[in-house]
Amino acid sequence: MELAKKYLTINQTAKLVGVTPLTLRNWDNARKFRAARHPINNYRMYTLEQIEGLMKKIGLPPPPKKLVIRVLED
Repeated sequence: MELAKKYLTINQTAKLVGVTPLTLRNWDNARKFRAARHPINNYRMYTLEQIEGLMKKIGLPPPPKKLVIRVLED
């Protein structure tokens, strides 16, 4: 049985990365940092792996695990 992937909202992702949600939308539209889309409401969603990869690419330390768990539970 496969576990469901955990997704973060655009607001949660923006807080972790340190940018605004508008910046994430612009990056998605420019195909610089693509978001997954929710199948029902078409909202942008991001996996923790995507976010960690982006943070590594731009030179930011990965988020602390306690912070990540708290964000996922919001």
